[in-house]
Amino acid sequence: MAVGIVDVAKRAVVGRKLRSTQLGETLLPKRLALPVFASDALSSVAYAPDEIFLTLSLGGMSAYAFNWKIGIAVSLVMATVVASYRQNVHAYPSGGGDYEVATVNLGRKAGVTVASALLVDYVLTVAVSISSGVQNASSALPWLNGHEATAASVLVLALMAMNLRGTKESGKAFAVPVYLFMIAIILMGLWGYASYLTGNLPMVESAAYDIAPDEKYAGAISSVAMVFLLARGFSSGCTALTGVEAISNGVPAFRKPKSRNAATTLLLLGTLSITMLMSILVLADLMHLRYVEDPSKQLMLNGTLVGSDFEQDTVISQLARAIYSDAPFMFYFTIACTGLILILAANTAFNGFPVLGSILARDGFLPRQLDTRGDRLAFSNGIVLLAAAAIVLIQAFDAEVTKLIQLYIVGVFVSFVLSQLGMIRHWTRHLKTETDPSVRSKMYRSRVVNTFGLSMTFTVLCIVLATKFLAGAYIAIIAMVIIFVTMLAINKHYARVAEELAIDDTDIILPSRVHAIVLVGRLHKPTMRALAYARVSRPSTIEALYVEFDKDETDALTKRWEELGINIPLKVIDSPYRELVRTVVRYVREQRKASPRDVITVYIPEYVVGRWWEQLLHNQTALRIKGRLLFTPGVMVASVAYQLQSAKQSKARRERSAPGDVRRGPRGK
Repeated sequence: MAVGIVDVAKRAVVGRKLRSTQLGETLLPKRLALPVFASDALSSVAYAPDEIFLTLSLGGMSAYAFNWKIGIAVSLVMATVVASYRQNVHAYPSGGGDYEVATVNLGRKAGVTVASALLVDYVLTVAVSISSGVQNASSALPWLNGHEATAASVLVLALMAMNLRGTKESGKAFAVPVYLFMIAIILMGLWGYASYLTGNLPMVESAAYDIAPDEKYAGAISSVAMVFLLARGFSSGCTALTGVEAISNGVPAFRKPKSRNAATTLLLLGTLSITMLMSILVLADLMHLRYVEDPSKQLMLNGTLVGSDFEQDTVISQLARAIYSDAPFMFYFTIACTGLILILAANTAFNGFPVLGSILARDGFLPRQLDTRGDRLAFSNGIVLLAAAAIVLIQAFDAEVTKLIQLYIVGVFVSFVLSQLGMIRHWTRHLKTETDPSVRSKMYRSRVVNTFGLSMTFTVLCIVLATKFLAGAYIAIIAMVIIFVTMLAINKHYARVAEELAIDDTDIILPSRVHAIVLVGRLHKPTMRALAYARVSRPSTIEALYVEFDKDETDALTKRWEELGINIPLKVIDSPYRELVRTVVRYVREQRKASPRDVITVYIPEYVVGRWWEQLLHNQTALRIKGRLLFTPGVMVASVAYQLQSAKQSKARRERSAPGDVRRGPRGK
């Protein structure tokens, strides 16, 4: 009954099983691929403006004049990265993305560096996106205040369950909210600009406040301090680029022609992201928006600090509240769409992390279980691992976006830089053999794009490291180093195992003899079955082994052995200290040492029970003996199962039809 209930619950959450031949049915058209793979990058425009304003607020009101200029710089970097990745998906359509580009062109360690950076970035994407979504939602739902970490963790589990149903299923479920978010932001921008052109654009509520600069920037700001502040604001704004790389990792999930569809989706992503980001920044500037890191110490009204009770809404929330002051429904619609897209942005990571994990597992850098597809042809183990890691981060940082964001974008820009460098090497290598003038001309243009992209992304990476290292980026770097070392260690282990398992001349030679040892604890049906099984296998020699604890019990067993006429010699060895496991292992090893060319097979009778608590009452000694003998060369262990009545009843229960089986047909069909 319990097994049937579990199976029904699993089918309700995950859905019916899919055959391996149905993999083609899970491929995505562009209309679904955009929300699946671009939701992270599109959602970045919901919190990238917040980060820009938070950073510039440290310099006071004068620094706010640079917000839209920083937006233009971020947009330029994004356009360059998108153009570069459009080349990547054509050159490397297998789904390895930056990892494959770096591995092929820069070497194995460069590829592992990119992989470790992306794995960390995917985990942070889930943690940051969902935490940001919960934070935005709390402005409309005050009851969430103080429970953000719990709510975020529950949402991670919900996303995990949805993605276990498969890429196409999650794409269908999340497509509408993603498109609604695009509509909400673009509509807010059009509404705001229309109001501005007609002279009716209202000011946001925070426009009435002044900003007290941080103590380090109080008074006249030196040119060096201003440059550092603007660089920090620029690096914060570059969070808008996170998620751009996901499409290059997800090319295999697109319908044919895969590369062209992926490139088109990238172009749509870049155009929409830049348009939405700039519309928010320009509107915020026109409406004199104020958004600071610590309102109680930075926001002033009529020369007086607002105090610790002041509640500060996000940038989008402030804009929507002012623009839709006469249409409250539109305000709640915008906030709801923003909250949803921030939560669903994590879906990009749930598609990218498992695919990358499967490729790394196939290459021997991660456990091979990550390359196993689940019931719905999704990489289930990778999905569960990502969810668990994200929940740990959310709980550790209490779902505070300001803390988590400092760990962000380091990883993605490491992958950007190495990917650009790898593509430059790619074009240079191909130019050596290409003779067609038109193709060579195209390659030269592509290399120029990648060279420009390398200079831009490397500059951003340097700025990020300089401005965010001590603020928390060092934690992400430490995590990357740990994952890097771990992956190399795993690869070394798999290589060593493969070398040991390689067939050589000694594996073709048959052993001299096979000596069978049947362990006897008492004379009953399981023992008789083990003796019969050993005899049927026709070993060269066979004996039964009994360890004596009590002389009377030994005499009784020997007498019963003779009465039954068992024509297998019974070897009785004494154990004065009542050490069963050690005595058996020592005897087997002595036999092996005496005849090194022989193979010894140890047959162990075991009960098969039907209830978990019964397992605790049986077979514990057998498990300990097997555990010791498995480390002995030249010794094989065979468990001879005997099914007790509870096991037979459990099997009968499992074979009964579960609710819905009649409608679905036989299981596995």
